[in-house]
Amino acid sequence: MAYIDVFVAPVPNANREQYKKHCEIAEKLFKEYGALEVVQGWGDDVPDGKVTSFPMAVKLKEGETVSAGWLVWPDKATRDAGMGKMMEDPRMQPDVNPMPFDGMRMIFGGFKNILES
Repeated sequence: MAYIDVFVAPVPNANREQYKKHCEIAEKLFKEYGALEVVQGWGDDVPDGKVTSFPMAVKLKEGETVSAGWLVWPDKATRDAGMGKMMEDPRMQPDVNPMPFDGMRMIFGGFKNILES
């Protein structure tokens, strides 16, 4: 059954196009390393919360937007191998493809699929 990586990050609005290019490069590599699907979204209706929220989770600052996405892998073994290759790939190194957001405030995790339709 599929394995899913989910991530949420705060991106400066001024970096939207740079972020999109960063995602386009990463998308090609994720697929090269075995991802079946790559989805990336730019926050449109992401309200502030009183107890929890996406903006609170990433400590969103003025002038930033919450971005969220997910990767679908055929299984965890493919994901683990693919993510390892991504971290080593020269095309994803900061001097070639810098992260246009504060990676320290990004949240992410891997999930076992329990429902698929």
